[in-house]
Amino acid sequence: MRNIFRNALTGFVVLTLCFAGVLRAEAKQPAKMKASAIEVKMIPSDELTLPTEFQISLYENLVEQLQKKAVFTRVYRDGDKNAVSAADLITLECTVVKFKKGNETLRQVTTVAGATSMTLRCEFTDKNGKSLLVRDITGNVRFFGGSLKATYDFAKKAAKVADENFSSGTAGS
Repeated sequence: MRNIFRNALTGFVVLTLCFAGVLRAEAKQPAKMKASAIEVKMIPSDELTLPTEFQISLYENLVEQLQKKAVFTRVYRDGDKNAVSAADLITLECTVVKFKKGNETLRQVTTVAGATSMTLRCEFTDKNGKSLLVRDITGNVRFFGGSLKATYDFAKKAAKVADENFSSGTAGS
């Protein structure tokens, strides 16, 4: 009886390890797309009215986080004439899909109400305008902190998406 139990247990362990190896192989990320530079377009506030301070903070935090992640050898701002000559340039355009300003005072008093949240659709395109990647990314501040902290949260998440999907192709990336 013990031998049957031991053999069954051994078989179960072997199958589990084999199955885990198959799952790990399937979970591998696809190859990263090559891009050595990115141009970040200004974030329009056409369809949804976005306060100016949020619009500027979104843009500045996004540029800063992309530079900090160091995915790209160069991060260009909207309108930079040097971007045209960059090899493997991609463009990032973000559009505000959803915005809720929230209330800082209410958030500090209750810690559950007054959350600020925003969702932006981020589209990465190549030099010819072909869409390479589209993601909806949400930034928010739920507990403590100013409402503008949601722009920082968004920028960190957007830079992470860029890091997961693009590579400059240089050593060390």
